[in-house]
Amino acid sequence: MSYLVVGISHRSADINVLERVALDPDAATKLALAVKNTPAVAESAVIATCNRTEVYATVERFHAGMDEVTAILSDVTGVPLLDLAEHLYVHFEEGAVAHLFQVAVGLDSMVVGESQILGQVKETLRVGQDLETVGTELNALLQHALRVGKRAHAETGIDSAGRSVVSAGLEALGGFEGRRALVIGAGSMASLAAQTLLNGGAQSVTIANRNYDRAVALAERVGGTAIQLANVPDALAEAELVVSCTGARGVVLTEEMIRNATDGRPFGVLDVALPRDVAPEAARIPGVTLVTLADIAGTAGGSEADVDEVRRIVSEETGTFEATRRAASVAPTVVALRAMATELVDSELARLERRLPGLDDVQREEVTRTIRRVVDKVLHNPTVRVKELAADPGGPTYANALRELFALDQATVDAVTTPKARGGEHA
Repeated sequence: MSYLVVGISHRSADINVLERVALDPDAATKLALAVKNTPAVAESAVIATCNRTEVYATVERFHAGMDEVTAILSDVTGVPLLDLAEHLYVHFEEGAVAHLFQVAVGLDSMVVGESQILGQVKETLRVGQDLETVGTELNALLQHALRVGKRAHAETGIDSAGRSVVSAGLEALGGFEGRRALVIGAGSMASLAAQTLLNGGAQSVTIANRNYDRAVALAERVGGTAIQLANVPDALAEAELVVSCTGARGVVLTEEMIRNATDGRPFGVLDVALPRDVAPEAARIPGVTLVTLADIAGTAGGSEADVDEVRRIVSEETGTFEATRRAASVAPTVVALRAMATELVDSELARLERRLPGLDDVQREEVTRTIRRVVDKVLHNPTVRVKELAADPGGPTYANALRELFALDQATVDAVTTPKARGGEHA
């Protein structure tokens, strides 16, 4: 099986396209299950954030897998394939591994080095495990990506500034210390916004959400005040800035709502929702500063030296992961070869028993031990050496040579890795 990534992000499309393919948790689940259930795909996982939608899959064949994934992505998002195709990127095998590691460390984020993406990768793994769309191979890849992300943040200052999409957006608004803030939404982004505002010295934070109980829970957790979503117009009139990050499919804050609430006074609006919560026309209102995800893209959280070091870590970890995969790929060949040798020895011992029925138990045991010892010695160096060579980039070709030299067909090799061959184990 090979790794395949098909995705779209802030690097390949503008916000107008991204909001058309944005997925809520239910849609991301639907996408992962649909991809997993196609003939070309064995495992699947979906990373869906405010600035990316990516499908990770294991496939037998590149083109068949890519065609299935792109068609399903188009179907689930409702975006015609022709419109979607020009914005998609595709990574395969080692390229897919390197891409996920870059995502996990924050190199591919809107705010370079932000650590929130690590939690999103972890959530992707958890959901995939719960749905049973993630099996042995994607589990290994996602687990390693989490370790790479933790290593990058532990060994470098990539996130020393503590910047996130929210903090970068608030900085673009001119700061928030001493200001009255309104947060619309109660999810993970809203929680980050509320905590950032209160920890940074906002005078007060009011939280509004369609589900009032969730707003109350968040307000109690961070020390803010909760209101009903219907009370947002009144809260806007009292606030000096608003952060909107709901999962709504339509506009939450219209131009008219903001114009009526601000009446020409200085007012900051941060829209970190996808699709957008705030009508773009609000930017034309006198006194209003509107910052969106498009305005944040490309900002950095660490120094250039930190970024270079994280790139080195990603390269090193990609090499390590691929070497481990190559080494593991020869194991079935080695097991199949030794199984074949054992079968031959057993067959020859049975033939010897028929031809020399007069051997006593001691003689028979000595002959059996000698034959098995000779076969083991003949196979020892080739099997040990092929495992050593397998870690090199060209390693799998040695396993191919071993199969060719000993006439091992692929079905025999595959048989030793089936659930039955492993005693009923399943991924």
